[in-house]
Amino acid sequence: MPSADDLLALSATELSRRIASRDVSCREVMQASLARIEALNPRFNAIVSLRDTAQVLAEAGERDAELARGERRGWMHGFPLAVKDLSHAAGLPTSMGSPLSPRSPARTDSLHAARARAAGAVVIGKTNTPEFGLGSHTYNTVFGITRNAYAPERSAGGSSGGAAVALALGMLPVADGSDMMGSLRNPAAFNNVIGMRPSRGRVPGNPDDELFFQQLATDGPMARTVEDAARLLAVQSGFDARVPLSSEHALPSPDTLQLEGDGKGLRIGWLGSIWPDLPLAPGVRELGEKALDTFRTIGCSVEPCTLDVPREHNWSAWLRLRQLLVGGKLGAYMSDPKLFAQLKPEAQWEIEQSRHLDAASLYQASLYRSNVYRAFVKLFERFDFVVAPTAQVFPFDAELHWPDEVAGVKSDTYHRWMEIVTPFTLAGLPTLNVRAGFGEGGLPMGLQLAGPIHADLDVLRLGHAYDQACGWASHRPPVLA
Repeated sequence: MPSADDLLALSATELSRRIASRDVSCREVMQASLARIEALNPRFNAIVSLRDTAQVLAEAGERDAELARGERRGWMHGFPLAVKDLSHAAGLPTSMGSPLSPRSPARTDSLHAARARAAGAVVIGKTNTPEFGLGSHTYNTVFGITRNAYAPERSAGGSSGGAAVALALGMLPVADGSDMMGSLRNPAAFNNVIGMRPSRGRVPGNPDDELFFQQLATDGPMARTVEDAARLLAVQSGFDARVPLSSEHALPSPDTLQLEGDGKGLRIGWLGSIWPDLPLAPGVRELGEKALDTFRTIGCSVEPCTLDVPREHNWSAWLRLRQLLVGGKLGAYMSDPKLFAQLKPEAQWEIEQSRHLDAASLYQASLYRSNVYRAFVKLFERFDFVVAPTAQVFPFDAELHWPDEVAGVKSDTYHRWMEIVTPFTLAGLPTLNVRAGFGEGGLPMGLQLAGPIHADLDVLRLGHAYDQACGWASHRPPVLA
């Protein structure tokens, strides 16, 4: 029987096999996870709203009883799962990191959480997030700061920061997250794990919240291996008639999905900083360029390229469309000065800016966004995939709200330092954070690997080959060394 540490070090794919064959019990897995959370969560603050230990152990025992009867719910049978605190998990409050959110328990699961539960997962709590998911740094006044798994004095990224840290520290086998402005990618890069923003519509949003116009944010998978992320994506994905923009492009089942292959003959376009004047912190570009050698090792050709769309057009489209969505969702708080004053300044700014939008500016933003997509389509005529750094900065001081400058260039908004993720979001491309290695001071960084729309499996296959060759998965956080 493996020790608790050995059990938590298993990939989710191997863990699923061992549970299914009854080599390990769901209760043993749950006990190991809860013990790791008890030992490390007070320091790192990744998981919040943790359920009662006796209850989750009893549910794990029920999963074992099902297996004994020959009943297996799915790939996640017996997995402990903590749902990102922007999504609903029945029986737990959805705080969204805000003191203004109701404390009453959610009555139902969000769609991706319901699918994970149907596949056998046992929900044990939530993962921490910044207030309303705004900003790629996980802190809020409800639960506090989530700290980087490799350097606790540094940011964990966000908004799926709690999920990334819980994965890196072995608290969970896989985790869900969501991404509008890099929220599945930045925290994965900052904590040396995998995060994937799937193609638009691949993972349907919650039916009660999804809008025809909502095309920036999406749920998606996070894991310690690309293979695990792919299998979780297969659990999360699938058409739902209640969600108008959900995709009918089906994935194989998580138990049959295969990613084996190499990169022979594949053409990679290196975007670097995407635009020459986009600032990167010292060492980010160099680490990315060094990581490109791994793509060459597995048989890819790599050439530099550029995205043929003006930076200011991309940013203008991003600002307006994000303001429309955030301001529309949170704008009601503006009618009550006392409630509005309790919002974080970044949320107040988004709402205030949304009040200046008009039809002409939104129409122009949509045109600019279409141009971003067409620029990528043009690139994919020359290249099979494109690559860029996942973040413009390494993990920064956790006590900061956000970096006010990058490489000496002042940030004119709270999220300018995250600009490098925005064209991939605007284009709706499947974009996978893979490990790039560690910079000065042992701080992690990642690469965004993107392919054409709906080419999620192709991106995952190349990412799997790269991740196996790069060797960075074995670099564990110091607290686990």
